[in-house]
Amino acid sequence: MTPSIAIVILNFNGRKYLEQFLPFVTANCCPGAHVIVADNASTDDSIDFLKQSYPAVRIIAMDKNRGFAGGYNQALKQVDTDYYVLLNSDVEVTKNWLEPVIHLMESDPTIGACQPKIRMYADRPSFEYAGAAGGWLDYLGYPFAKGRVFDVCETDTGQYDTPEPIFWASGAAMFIRGKLYHELKGLEDFFFAHQEEIDLCWRLQLAGYKVYSCPQSIVYHVGGGTLPKGNERKVFLNFRNNLIMMAKCLPPEQYLWKLPFRFLLDSISAWKSLFAGEAVYFWAILEAHLAFFKWLVVNRKKSIFPANKRAPLHGWYTGSVVWQYFVKGKKTFAQIVTKRRFSR
Repeated sequence: MTPSIAIVILNFNGRKYLEQFLPFVTANCCPGAHVIVADNASTDDSIDFLKQSYPAVRIIAMDKNRGFAGGYNQALKQVDTDYYVLLNSDVEVTKNWLEPVIHLMESDPTIGACQPKIRMYADRPSFEYAGAAGGWLDYLGYPFAKGRVFDVCETDTGQYDTPEPIFWASGAAMFIRGKLYHELKGLEDFFFAHQEEIDLCWRLQLAGYKVYSCPQSIVYHVGGGTLPKGNERKVFLNFRNNLIMMAKCLPPEQYLWKLPFRFLLDSISAWKSLFAGEAVYFWAILEAHLAFFKWLVVNRKKSIFPANKRAPLHGWYTGSVVWQYFVKGKKTFAQIVTKRRFSR
């Protein structure tokens, strides 16, 4: 039986991206797949454009902007398919991009989520920041990816062309089983945007499923379409959400010492930025730390916690990517992860 697939594009005032990239999505579907645009209460003419130019595309219009996490959670309550594809509006898909991922996931029921290879739209041979060839996490909660470590994005020469387990799949193009998405209660609403896909993939692994990369599928991502790099709100959300994610998913004997250590490292980064004249970065990290304590006191009980915090984790680097990158000068994934370590 052909599985049903919903390609769900979350949109907020992104008419230009819909006009530019939706033709690639509609032209490169496969049997069982259909396209949905979930509109996060746009104030531009996105919905009018869709109704006029793409009458076959289903529109889910929401009453307010709930961000990436809340927007998808609200929209997917109204979608019943075997697979969801969470696709950014600023992604150009390629021919037969769906089939390799669905085939991989159909071949192994323990694969809960998967991502294609993600390259830069503006520099097409290079991996893109948001996911590259598959996300990893180090023991202090710092995310990196095969093909992208901090701001260094490698050229794709086929070095990561083997499908394999990873820690997190990029929210720019995430495939996930529909039933599993709802069993895990979806994305963390409180996050609004940034690192919510890492949190979901962490909880997915703790529930006994795997996250995979499928480099036989390729998409091209513009990136920064919602919040540009260096934006104060983006920095705030990344630091706050990362700390909350660690508090939720790590066992107590780990987060009780890792979180204070992270606060120290974050503070060093903040002061370094201030002395470099980047006051916006400094204040964003300070606000993120204060917001974490507010979450701990006010919002913690409303968050989604995994039932099990001790399952083996794939794509977990037991060393420090910060130490390897900034102190030892190792700039690529292959230089850092010289020995694959798939559990903590």
